[in-house]
Amino acid sequence: MRRSLLIISRQSPWSGPNAREALDIVLAGGAFDLPIGLLFLDDGVFQLAANQDARALQQKDLSANLQALPMFGVEDLFVCGDSAAERGLDPKALSLEEAQVLTVGEITALIDRYHQVITL
Repeated sequence: MRRSLLIISRQSPWSGPNAREALDIVLAGGAFDLPIGLLFLDDGVFQLAANQDARALQQKDLSANLQALPMFGVEDLFVCGDSAAERGLDPKALSLEEAQVLTVGEITALIDRYHQVITL
């Protein structure tokens, strides 16, 4: 049985390298057909906010990486609806329309479905 991996991305795109590293892990796993999921939680939901200008912070834009996820076979995308709401974001207006919006209770069940979990 193949091992599955869930990456939980909890950092905003401008708080350091963790957001980019989480995406890199997911893209690499997808390229090797690893059963992989990506959950945006806490400040990680800011990665999905529209109209961000990464150049203002002298950082690379993550939106191209996010849009490439389905091309790498990464279809298990999740966002914590509570985290988005707490930060004033409408979960339905986030840049990854295919991401499933979950409640905190549903996230617990999601984590239990995966063999390994990495939080960045």
